[in-house]
Amino acid sequence: MERCRSEELYREACTLMPGGVNSSVRAFKGVGGAAPVFIRNAKGAHLWDEDGNRYIDYVGTWGPAILGHAHPEVVEAVCRAAKDGLSFGAPTRAENVLAHLICEALPSIEKLRLVSSGTEACMTALRLARGYTKRDKILKFQGNYHGHFDGLLAKAGSGVLTLGLPDCAGVTPGVTADTVLAPYNDLAYVESLFQKMGHEIACIIVEPISGNMGFVRGEKAFLQGLRKLCWDYGSVLIFDEVMTGFRVAKGGYQNQIDIQPDLTTLAKIIGGGLPLAAVGGRREILDQMSPVGPVYQAGTLSGNPVAVAAGIATLTALKAYRSSEGLDAWQQLEKQTKTLVADLQDCAEKSGISIQADCEGGMFGFFFTQSPVQNLDDTQTSDVPFFRRFFHSMLNQGIYLAPSAFEAGFVSLAHTTEDLAATRAAVGHALEHAKAG
Repeated sequence: MERCRSEELYREACTLMPGGVNSSVRAFKGVGGAAPVFIRNAKGAHLWDEDGNRYIDYVGTWGPAILGHAHPEVVEAVCRAAKDGLSFGAPTRAENVLAHLICEALPSIEKLRLVSSGTEACMTALRLARGYTKRDKILKFQGNYHGHFDGLLAKAGSGVLTLGLPDCAGVTPGVTADTVLAPYNDLAYVESLFQKMGHEIACIIVEPISGNMGFVRGEKAFLQGLRKLCWDYGSVLIFDEVMTGFRVAKGGYQNQIDIQPDLTTLAKIIGGGLPLAAVGGRREILDQMSPVGPVYQAGTLSGNPVAVAAGIATLTALKAYRSSEGLDAWQQLEKQTKTLVADLQDCAEKSGISIQADCEGGMFGFFFTQSPVQNLDDTQTSDVPFFRRFFHSMLNQGIYLAPSAFEAGFVSLAHTTEDLAATRAAVGHALEHAKAG
């Protein structure tokens, strides 16, 4: 598959932007190759690059494209809103509509604040937790990624893990001094930390399913234990559902496992592909935020009317969706994603290749390893060189996967049985290619 135009554009981009990209993992450093693919347009479950090559897309703009790309109802809503003005810096009725849709889907959210990115939402949630508890320390988990906020880049996932960066230059020891780290899915370790310093810990922030060290599921007993510790010690439990919110279940994974956090961060799907995020939760915590409380937060583009319109259209379409078999949106996504993962496992077994794969709703992941994966250390047993060969073989067959062994993948409602069948066929060939070295 020729990608001459992408290579040409990448050379130009490298003279204009660090690494030729505006988000690190896009540079393909985790998989190698001459250049990342430069995308020209997208529709449904497919992408077309600048050379005219078509791909079945399992990145889905890293999660938001749950309905598929350029969904007509979302595009129409965006165009309609844009005609009325791109930004006002003032309240709009549409913000109320979106807030109602989110609060109805997530019982743990009584109030929320709209912001512009997942990083901003997580940063705001931490500030709220500290302001509410009047404590300094935050507890996060190795391999969980909560955005590029300084205090959360210790042992982070996502691009930090993909690029092999142990921590981040420019983040001072003083900034991370109040960040306490724990292994993911290790409740006993967290309990020991709380026994030592529980009354100093303002909050626990956790991805209930981690999607930034690959797909790694938080065990229900682990998440229930975190909930109880926060209750017992007066700390705030924050679920980072930036990735899992409306992706793995209606509302988020918290609804699936029946655990209510104190605060939730959301992004991606609630913006329908445009920059929009939210932090929401218990009323008494949100009321600590300015202008009614002492915790300051503001943003010129917060609640941007075009992004809000895209979010409303996306959530409304998900709510109304019914398949020809009568399945709702998340049942249909789960059916498709389970088929994809079962095909991966079946092809790997037939090729004699060890694989660990899992999925929830429209989100999935896999590791080329013999051992179950429950935390950051486990992910390091994955055969990354094998993944790189597999990735490029899939790409050359027109299957677009995340360009990293440590990122989750996404299925949309636009993926068809034909797309899944074509993917299965490509997997079989790619595994044999990767095995041959």
